[in-house]
Amino acid sequence: MKILIIFLTLALFSCSSSTLQRKDSTQYDKGSINQFGKSDFDRMADYEIRENIESLKILMIKFYKKNPNQLKKSTSDNAEKMTNWVFNGNHNWKFKRINNAQGVDALNQVFDDNFEGDRVLSLITGLYTMLIKAHGDKKEFYIFDSLDPQKIYNSSRNFEIIVWKLSSKKNNKGQPYLISNEISSSQANLSFEREFGKIIGRTDYFAFTLSEKTERAVTRAIQSFTTGIFLPF
Repeated sequence: MKILIIFLTLALFSCSSSTLQRKDSTQYDKGSINQFGKSDFDRMADYEIRENIESLKILMIKFYKKNPNQLKKSTSDNAEKMTNWVFNGNHNWKFKRINNAQGVDALNQVFDDNFEGDRVLSLITGLYTMLIKAHGDKKEFYIFDSLDPQKIYNSSRNFEIIVWKLSSKKNNKGQPYLISNEISSSQANLSFEREFGKIIGRTDYFAFTLSEKTERAVTRAIQSFTTGIFLPF
């Protein structure tokens, strides 16, 4: 119980407002049916994955608003409607506009000059499917579920690689593939970096807590972001 309380307390500091309404107000009622067969640690896992998914929704809306040309490649709807459809639609996270790519394939084509599809959709699809795969292809956890802390840790490092690529990689015209953070002489907008930081912080905390619980050591990666090589998950 102490672990869950600590985790939830830390996560509160990373909470932010979203235009998408959260649907989790009763998910942690221990008397509800979906809480049978769950330990406090399972509830921590549920919380971590759910909050990270919420952060991805926020990021998708923000990216579309900064990069409206990408949204137009997929729909005439606004960013909120597109995001709701992506996260709630019946498509199994396979989209023809991004070559049905998932995971690393979807992430890599975001930074490919020859890719003509929706780079925001490809980015969020890659991050979401990577995150889910690292969690054993699950979004809800029970006592007998087994998670690998190394895969979760690796996914966190991959988020860091994406943050580096977004800020440093340029297309053949010398422009960023996607506009995110903006720093000028008058102001600095680092909201994208902060939201990514929340995901990385939650995922790292859960990976190391899981490592202690399962007594499975996590090998810390020593890597150069400049290689742009994603870790296995």
